[in-house]
Amino acid sequence: MSVHKEIKRVTTHVLSEMKLKGEKISMLTAYDYSMARLVDEAGVDVILVGDSASNVMAGNETTLPITLDHMIYHGTSVVKAVKRALVVVDLPFGTYQGNSKEALQSAIRIMKETAADAVKLEGGAEVLESVNRILSAGIPIMGHLGLMPQSIHRFGTYSVRAKEEAEAEKLLSDAHLLEEAGCFGIVLEKIPAVLGEQVASELKIPIIGIGAGGGVDGQVLVLHDMLGITQEFSPRFLRRYHNLAAEIKGAVGNYVEDVKSRSFPNEKEQY
Repeated sequence: MSVHKEIKRVTTHVLSEMKLKGEKISMLTAYDYSMARLVDEAGVDVILVGDSASNVMAGNETTLPITLDHMIYHGTSVVKAVKRALVVVDLPFGTYQGNSKEALQSAIRIMKETAADAVKLEGGAEVLESVNRILSAGIPIMGHLGLMPQSIHRFGTYSVRAKEEAEAEKLLSDAHLLEEAGCFGIVLEKIPAVLGEQVASELKIPIIGIGAGGGVDGQVLVLHDMLGITQEFSPRFLRRYHNLAAEIKGAVGNYVEDVKSRSFPNEKEQY
């Protein structure tokens, strides 16, 4: 029997077991109570309260504008809904880079105010001091390497990362650093599949990919992208499992029509 089916509550230890047994880990984002409840009930192993809320919930072009208070608001809403999945909350831009004391305070606020299970942050060697300080307080960390959306102005593009040997070597080195520091898992975003597989095979901790090929230990997508609520974003790694945009617009259009034509509410729908 798979680990997935037996488990009543997913923990970091459960994810390690899943990797050990070769069972793939499913991960999706969620930002509010209603959606998180559905995602959890559908059996997803990890729910990421991503700073992608900046894009899909707030309409920003990048993840940079979202604040710690915003992330705590979304995290609190999600945790209330979840019974089984491990809940990870992103540390947003500016709350951990270059200041390990602030990093610890940010992580403590997330854990205390949301009751989430872990935090996630982007970067390797350059954020190691913050990683060590947060871990020293007993707070679990998921790392994030490859394309790092919070560093978009440094990269200048959302194209595939680590295609060149030097960047690939740094990614591999950073992954080992994060594992050695004590991170329980790492997200790899938009890198060559061969490199994704190499990282997953060299490291003992679970490696979750988004555009990192099938050789990693699990996959993550943004919920609004995979459900087809957002339509303007179509990278190669995205598989749309639904076209909710069309369904929602159709339902709302029908409602508008029924109100205008006085067919809603009918006699059975009033007191």
